[in-house]
Amino acid sequence: MDECHSPRELSSKETEEEAEDPAEAVKGSLSRAQSTQAINSVGIPAGEDCLKRVSSEPLLSAREKGVLLKRKLSLLEQDVVVNEDGRNKLKKQGENPSEVCMFSFAYGDIPEELIDVSDFECSLCMRLFFEPVTTPCGHSFCKNCLERCLDHAPYCPLCKESLKEYLADRRYCVTQLLEELIVKYLPDELSERKKIYDEETAELSHLTKNVPIFVCTMAYPTVPCPLHVFEPRYRLMIRRSIQTGTKQFGMCVSDTQNSFADYGCMLQIRNVHFLPDGRSVVDTVGGKRFRVLKRGMKDGYCTADIEYLEDVTVENEDEVKSLRELHDLVYSQACSWFQNLRDRFRSQILQHFGSMPEREENLQATPNGPAWCWWLLAVLPVDPRYQLSVLSMKSLEERLTKIQHILTYFSRDQSK
Repeated sequence: MDECHSPRELSSKETEEEAEDPAEAVKGSLSRAQSTQAINSVGIPAGEDCLKRVSSEPLLSAREKGVLLKRKLSLLEQDVVVNEDGRNKLKKQGENPSEVCMFSFAYGDIPEELIDVSDFECSLCMRLFFEPVTTPCGHSFCKNCLERCLDHAPYCPLCKESLKEYLADRRYCVTQLLEELIVKYLPDELSERKKIYDEETAELSHLTKNVPIFVCTMAYPTVPCPLHVFEPRYRLMIRRSIQTGTKQFGMCVSDTQNSFADYGCMLQIRNVHFLPDGRSVVDTVGGKRFRVLKRGMKDGYCTADIEYLEDVTVENEDEVKSLRELHDLVYSQACSWFQNLRDRFRSQILQHFGSMPEREENLQATPNGPAWCWWLLAVLPVDPRYQLSVLSMKSLEERLTKIQHILTYFSRDQSK
């Protein structure tokens, strides 16, 4: 009759065997491992109180073992920690900067027949990984793809785990293991992928065709224009402007018929302060004026083909002298208007726009004319359509005349 042992008896016997001799314990473990498959073939009486040993290790083919090896290798770069709820979780990239994971093929080179390009494809763009990054939850994406997803929601695109801390740190470090695997085993595919990336970057770097347009407010040459960026489309636009190296984009006011106005001003990014939730405060200053030739759209934000505007140069000496007299008169009138403002208004203007630029000796030194004209136009409480008409002018004399009319009107209100 077959003997049946209780779990307590079995555990006590195993404890006694291990205590007798460590070598015997190791030998016993090997014996049990070798007999895993044999247990299923040998009939063991099945009593209600008897314990059965069941093998949980499946028999793998050579190809499946290779795939399993690749999965194990992909975890070498990330350390595993255990959360309070008992789940395993990968540490964040860059958490221990001193510990740099050096990739090495401990088991030798992986056979080429086991390398599948689809294993190295980003699940968002369905293309080969380019600058792959790995989230704390263990999923890998192209850096640009992940950033675009985080523009909309701070969650992993696959498992929806919160990435708020990951977004706040903004440490999108390239996963070295994936990068080295792709370089070693997929050089041709990587070369083609890089070629596509360079072409896309070159297209985004053009400053006359498909120029990104921020549709918001009026902007003027040399005048600061701070922006609070929170919409996903403009987060992407600002990031692309920085990544391409141009650090420029166009600013136009909205238009009911054509989406945005026919004239605008380029803005140069001076500094970007990213907030923990992905929003940003962008410090920009006005650059060249432009006229819109053709409108377009890319990834949610507006684009345009543009041509830059420059003031017409005055050559005649009499005209230059007349222009200088008009300039000095309007400048004095502008200084008088500003000094007569209430202290509260004047301090707000100084805090937001800075002090009024000094009078320039050479009126035609720059393509946009004297800087103080644009500063004054920015601070004057004038309808944007009127400001837009002044922005589009290519004659300094006409611009000064327009400003003079505005100052005369406001000076009358101050005298009352």
